Amino acid sequence: MSVAVNPGRSFPLGATVYPEGVNFSVFAKGATGVELLLFRDADSPRPDQVIALNPRLNKTYHYWHVFVPGLKAGQIYGYRAAGPWAPERGARFDAEKVLLDPYGRAVAVPPSYSRDLASQPGENTAAAMKSVVADLGRYDWEGDQPLQRPFAQTIIYELHVGGFTKHPSSGVAKEKRGTFAGLIEKIPYLTDLGVTAVELLPIFQFDAQDSPPGLVNYWGYSPVSFFALHQGYGSRQGPLAVLDEFRDLVKALHRAGIEIFLDVVFNHTAEGNHLGPTLSFRGLANEVYYLLEPDRSLYADYSGCGNTLNANQSVVRRLMVDSLRYWVEEMHVDGFRFDLASILSRDEKGQPLENPPVLWDIESEPVLAGTKLIAEAWDAAGLYQVGRFVGDTWKEWNGKFRDDIRAFLRGDPDTVSSLAHRLLASPDLYEHKKREVEQSINFVTCHDGFTLNDLVSYNHKHNEANGEDNRDGSDYNLSWNCGVEGPTDDPEVESLRNRQVKNFLALTLLSFGTPMLLMGDEVRRSQQGNNNAYCQDNELSWFDWTLVHRHRDVHRFVKELIRLRLHFDKASLEYDLTLTQFLAQAKIDWHGVTLHEPDWGPESHSLAATAVSLTGARVFHFICNAYWEALSFELPDLPDGADGGWRRLLDTALPAPLDICEDTEAVLWEESTYLAQPRSVVFLFANIGQGLKKATRQESKPDERN
Repeated sequence: MSVAVNPGRSFPLGATVYPEGVNFSVFAKGATGVELLLFRDADSPRPDQVIALNPRLNKTYHYWHVFVPGLKAGQIYGYRAAGPWAPERGARFDAEKVLLDPYGRAVAVPPSYSRDLASQPGENTAAAMKSVVADLGRYDWEGDQPLQRPFAQTIIYELHVGGFTKHPSSGVAKEKRGTFAGLIEKIPYLTDLGVTAVELLPIFQFDAQDSPPGLVNYWGYSPVSFFALHQGYGSRQGPLAVLDEFRDLVKALHRAGIEIFLDVVFNHTAEGNHLGPTLSFRGLANEVYYLLEPDRSLYADYSGCGNTLNANQSVVRRLMVDSLRYWVEEMHVDGFRFDLASILSRDEKGQPLENPPVLWDIESEPVLAGTKLIAEAWDAAGLYQVGRFVGDTWKEWNGKFRDDIRAFLRGDPDTVSSLAHRLLASPDLYEHKKREVEQSINFVTCHDGFTLNDLVSYNHKHNEANGEDNRDGSDYNLSWNCGVEGPTDDPEVESLRNRQVKNFLALTLLSFGTPMLLMGDEVRRSQQGNNNAYCQDNELSWFDWTLVHRHRDVHRFVKELIRLRLHFDKASLEYDLTLTQFLAQAKIDWHGVTLHEPDWGPESHSLAATAVSLTGARVFHFICNAYWEALSFELPDLPDGADGGWRRLLDTALPAPLDICEDTEAVLWEESTYLAQPRSVVFLFANIGQGLKKATRQESKPDERN
């Protein structure tokens, strides 16, 4: 095949479809020559046509470009870039390797794809991933737009696209299991549960072979592209079909009132360390895309994955912002969670910047205005920025919430004052920023670590299945097995575990801030103690749908908790207040077993609080007893005009369905004390009108030591 070509132009980057053909443009600083390769099939042993780009005609600045008439969407292509092989200078050009287009909108993965061949000398044409020309303009969105739901009305559910429906019990047709289409079929479950946003683990094309021998990369934190969808999540044939399938998912979620957030990995790529494969960036402009050590043959590794993207280099900054714009403009995504986001604040020497350009580029991008931005405000090299992440709109995964709630419910000493901060959206971390209540993303479990069931069932990680002799995964879990390591038939242990699960869920969903739940925690999904299941694409990681019935009491408990949070005194969530203003108007009263006498001491394991809704229409009383014995708590008097007295909405020590109820069915509590059972959470309310705002005494803030 031979096609006459035109010089083309340097923008837009990637492969752009026009009526007359396709314009290709790629950044390759330092390359002495670039070839565009056109293929008939993904596993073709050689290209149908090789178009050598003339640096006098097809190069502008560091951009190599060409226009090929007659080409259409679906054309498979790749690049080869010649240049110096000088690792000691940071140059790693290899003219034998087929390279992905960093701006390619789709990827074709041949059955013979080999990470090993991409890591060794020699050509790898048939076994290389390849880019695919895509035309995004033909899809009918039917008027769909991102939802832009207020954070105050957001309940996040973190899920894995594959793991959500791969289990045979999912009820999804076999060809759709583990795909975007399969997830569409489960939207009614998400709607019934009550969550308002799904946060998908990485869905950009990743290298499934970046894993221990004999296993696969399941989580997807090994990207090869920031524009292309992972082919494995498509149920239809052809590399372009997944584009429509994903957009069908987005449209269906939006129709159900559910937002979609993407977990984006802008901190590293699948190309790994100096021994890793040449897939794309390394072979086009290695020293531009990556942070290098003083020994330029080695990669700086702040991600724990072998390399680190040079996030504040201008070309890389543009790549990231262009990627985010693409997912919002073309795919209607509602928000992003940035994996190891603190890496994005590092300069080219790895030092933290006070005002990182890329973070401000993202925040100030007009297309992203109204898009939810969530930072995992730490990295693998010890940079921890929770409470200090730059920007005016970024929300943060609150790792201190996770750790402090775990420690308190485990019964650790000196945890009560920390608990108070976490219940109130962590003013010790965020109040100084004069930001909204929802800046803290509250969670106790996520994909990385124990599931909620395993958090109350194991004292130690059990990662032997990962093939690394149980060395991988965190040893700092703050877990407690309730007396027996692993599964048990002991009814007392099982009852305690069930109660602890409900305690964790109650504190997560009733604390101020933005709550996040992990897929399957609502039905006590287990990973058998594995706290690093990144390479376990099997029933260990998949959602077992038989658990919905087996643990229907916990499932119901979560549904009622979400309903309670979203709809009980909904008007109070609509106030536009800073955290400081909110806490002042809520008038928090702290108590111990005796009214107005909280015990902030190191041996205390209990706390109670009274708060007034912002409308003044209701008052709430909250009791947390992490002690191993029952404690009797005094209840505050209610002013004249109260509707009958305190009513019990929730008590985790009671059996279902008494453990939680709707406000119209809440039990009237006429006693002046409440006996909170060991390791339990209690939630009471009263309808009182406007009077209590004046009658309730505001106590001092919790002890600031933590």
